[in-house]
Amino acid sequence: MTIITIYLFCSGLVLGSFFNVVGLRLPIGKSLIYPSSSCPSCSSRLKVIELIPVISYIWQKGSCRVCKYKISALYPTIELSTAVLFSIAPFITNGFGEGLLYITLSSLLIMVIVSDLSYMVIPNSLLLFFLPILILEQWYFSLASFSHMAIGGILGYLVLLAILLLSRDGIGGGDVKLFGVIGLVLGIKGVFLSLFLAVLFGACGAVIGMMIGRVQKGKPFPFGPYIAFGTFIVFMKGDQLFSWYMGFFI
Repeated sequence: MTIITIYLFCSGLVLGSFFNVVGLRLPIGKSLIYPSSSCPSCSSRLKVIELIPVISYIWQKGSCRVCKYKISALYPTIELSTAVLFSIAPFITNGFGEGLLYITLSSLLIMVIVSDLSYMVIPNSLLLFFLPILILEQWYFSLASFSHMAIGGILGYLVLLAILLLSRDGIGGGDVKLFGVIGLVLGIKGVFLSLFLAVLFGACGAVIGMMIGRVQKGKPFPFGPYIAFGTFIVFMKGDQLFSWYMGFFI
């Protein structure tokens, strides 16, 4: 188990670096391969040693080696978060199939976080790429029936669509589509619990953001990260949370 955990952690570091690239380039239509990674300020190409996840950021003290441009802390945060999320997979899932589904969903959500924080956009192409993969994984490993996935996906989409229409653009269309994909994985109970947690986290984030001047009242802010946080918690502890909640009524 130790070897598997280390392998997943290292894989998460490497893939987390790639997820940063996807989240930053895909929404603006840039190639994921060309040009190679470079400083956004002076355009100097990064050397191999500067591409080592997390370590390179610490070694360079969070700045470009050429122009000393301050590098966003988002890069190492995403790399380390992906590594942690991947490494805990064996401890929070049952069997290879569920673990693979968790890692696939985590990969999608990490890229959504980067994209939404950077541009307040959740690319349709990203959701369309992961949609058939998530469906096939659940079907192949018998994790959920097609009817279960369909009902969860439709409910997730329609509930967020209703919120979008009633709130008059209080959330984005990307959030609606994302919840449709999440509903395919979490099912009926999970998608509503995930929504509750996302709204709760989002409200707390908005209040804190206004207190420190990062969020302005009446101005939109990225909701995708809060959807991701709620989804992670439900995937990990959804049944326990649902049982705890139902205990107040039974």
